[in-house]
Amino acid sequence: MFSSLLRADFTVLLRSGQTLILNVAVPILYLVITNLHSASRRGGSIYGSPEFAIGLALTVGLMFSALMGYSVAIARDRDMGVFQRLRVTPAPTWAIMASRFVVQLAVGFAMAVIVVVVGGILHSVVYDPVEYLLFALVSVLGGAMFLAIGQAIVGLVSSFAVVNAISRGICIALLLLGLLGSSGILGDAVRSVADWTPVGALINLSVGALNPSAWDWTATSGLIATLGYAIVGVSIGIRWFRWESH
Repeated sequence: MFSSLLRADFTVLLRSGQTLILNVAVPILYLVITNLHSASRRGGSIYGSPEFAIGLALTVGLMFSALMGYSVAIARDRDMGVFQRLRVTPAPTWAIMASRFVVQLAVGFAMAVIVVVVGGILHSVVYDPVEYLLFALVSVLGGAMFLAIGQAIVGLVSSFAVVNAISRGICIALLLLGLLGSSGILGDAVRSVADWTPVGALINLSVGALNPSAWDWTATSGLIATLGYAIVGVSIGIRWFRWESH
């Protein structure tokens, strides 16, 4: 039954034009933009390094896919009664949500492969197998974090329209705080806060994964924050999720 749910969810996701845009087009667009405006290469400032550009593209892709794709789709299906119909089938309750979670993680992993390959070509950087492996692991962890945040949103909010608005607002807020804060434009205090946001944490973790020889406390704090957001988000999302909107 779980395999049937996986196939069905994969089919629905791959047929969605929004999936292609959020998981492929948007990250690649960010890579192209950062490549055009980047003035430094490996060894330069973190804000202009290839690792930062690739980490940013991964983060944006995972965040948009989870918050503007996954959470909105869950809220819409709940509002339309899809989950209520699935619950009367032989499928276990846990499998209904787990299937969607696994599908999103798989798509995020595929997107990460595309991002690191395209990013390496655009920035003329070659990574070794260990760095590719670490980046792949980071993509799974980062995907789980943003999916957990999305799950928490649909767990706390029952209205589809409100979930849609909140998800978009959170995306914009996290992206601005993560980028502006990491640049240091708003001061060291804001930069310290930004490093602990989901966006800042995953970017720092991605930079550390692609350059493990320079791994430092910034990357470690990114790992801690990413794990923390994932655990808290899943806990809230599971505890408060309702299968129907009314």
